[in-house]
Amino acid sequence: MSRKPEVLLAIEDLTVSFDGFKAVDGLNLYVDRNELRVIIGPNGAGKTTVLDLICGKTRATNGSIKFKDREILGMAEHKIVHSGIGRKFQTPSVYENLTVFENLELSYPSRQSVFGCLAFQRSQAVIERIETIAETVFLKDLLEIEGAFLSHGQKQWLEIGMLLMQNPELLMLDEPVAGMSPAEREQTAELLTRICENRAILIIEHDMEFVQRIAHKVTVLHLGKILAEGSMAHVQSNERVQEVYLGH
Repeated sequence: MSRKPEVLLAIEDLTVSFDGFKAVDGLNLYVDRNELRVIIGPNGAGKTTVLDLICGKTRATNGSIKFKDREILGMAEHKIVHSGIGRKFQTPSVYENLTVFENLELSYPSRQSVFGCLAFQRSQAVIERIETIAETVFLKDLLEIEGAFLSHGQKQWLEIGMLLMQNPELLMLDEPVAGMSPAEREQTAELLTRICENRAILIIEHDMEFVQRIAHKVTVLHLGKILAEGSMAHVQSNERVQEVYLGH
C-alpha cells in the first residue's frame, strides 16, 4: 500500500491587501514533502508576494500558513528560518570577496548567532559538510575561488549551497535559472530534482521549458488567486491559462 504524502506546507484563505488591492486573495495551497512545486503566472499575479508571506517578510491581512502543522503566520523572520525554511531571491547575494569555502562556512548553522560565531571552530565535520555541499552544487573544484570570479550560474549554485548548509525542509527559489546558459539550466534542473528528496522545493519561474523539465505540479496564479493547478500538460491545455498567460 502506497504511503499518503505528508503535507509540509499548508496555506489556507491567505489574503494580503495593499491600499485596498488584494495582491493575494483567499489563497489555498498545499505542498507535500518530496514535492517540487512551481508557481507560474503573469507579472503582478502575486507569486513573489506568496513567498514574502511564507518567510515573514510581508504580513498577511488574514489566513493561515502552517509549516509541519505549526502556524508560522506572524512569526519573526529569523524564527521562520530556524524552523526549517530557506529562501533564495532572484538576484544572487553571495559574499564576492570571500571564497566559495568561506561563503559556505558562514552559512553553517552554528554561525547564525553572535555567540555561535564566537564559539565556532572549523572542525573536520564542518569541512566535510562544506565539501559535500560544494560537490552537490557543482563547485567542489572551486572552493578556493572568490565569489567575484564565479559565473552568474555558479553564483546561483553557491547561494543554493549556502541554503543547503542549513538543511532546510522547505526551499523557496525565485527564478533560479534567470540569466543562465542552456548548459547551466540543464545542470540546475538535475540539481533541484536531486535535492528535493526529504524536503519540498517551491519555485517561481518564467522559463516554461525549464518548468516542464522539473515540476511535479504547477500552480498558475492570476490576480492573487489560483487559476489552475496540476501537471504542466494539464495547465497548458487550460483555455483560461492560455488566455491570460501562456498565449501572451
